[in-house]
Formats: sequence, C-alpha cells, structure tokens
Amino acid sequence: MMKKILLPAAVLLFVACNSDKSYKKAEDAQDAGREFIRASLDGNYEKASFYLYTDSTNKMMFAKWKKDYDRMSGDDQQKYRDASILPLDIHPLNDSVTSYTYANSYKKDTTTIHVVRIKGEWLVDLKEILNGRHH
Repeated sequence: MMKKILLPAAVLLFVACNSDKSYKKAEDAQDAGREFIRASLDGNYEKASFYLYTDSTNKMMFAKWKKDYDRMSGDDQQKYRDASILPLDIHPLNDSVTSYTYANSYKKDTTTIHVVRIKGEWLVDLKEILNGRHH
C-alpha cells in the first residue's frame, strides 16, 4: 500500500521540480525570439533561460541583463512588463540561424539577437549584441 502512494507522489514531486518541462519548446526561430524577449521584459529569467543557448558568453551576458533588471526601480520594471515587442526585421541567415531585430514600446532602442537551431531546438544567442549591431 505504501509503495502505491509513494511512487505517484515521487513522480509528481519530480515533475514539479523539473522547471524545464513547464515551458514549451519553440516551434521556430520567431517563436523562440518572441518567448525569450517577452520573458526578459517580464523579468521572468527562469523562463527566458529556457530559450537561451547556454554557452559561457551567453551565460555572462544573461547574468548582466538579469542584474541590470533587478537593479531597476519597480516603476521601470512595470513599464518593461507593460511594453510591447516591436519586431523590426526577422530573416533567416541560413537554415539554422535567424537574425531577429526588435525594439520595445517602452525603450525604443533597437537590439539584434540571433536565434540558432541546435540539435533541433531553436535557442537565442545574445552574442550578436557584442558585434555592435544594435543602436
């Protein structure tokens, strides 16, 4: 009897603790970019990290983004949460890299990220920002 209760409880606990399962894999580059940007604007860095290509440079840049967001006033954070994503130019560079240029309705700064397909998954690569192609 105890095993019949413990096994489902253990499975539920495992599923609840595995946060990656609560987010849906991006269907395409545009989906991955949009999900990442929306989560970032909302300050939901757990969700944003699900859509991030996690190499050392991206981890470093992502940590800085999170730190900068956390330092903002509550009013600024709310303005980002209320902001709309303004896609400006989304186009494939090849079959596994898409350039995604956007701004948001709060801060009109233009940012370009790349969305890359790695092992069949679309993930955001922030390194394009370092190339100085944002305004």
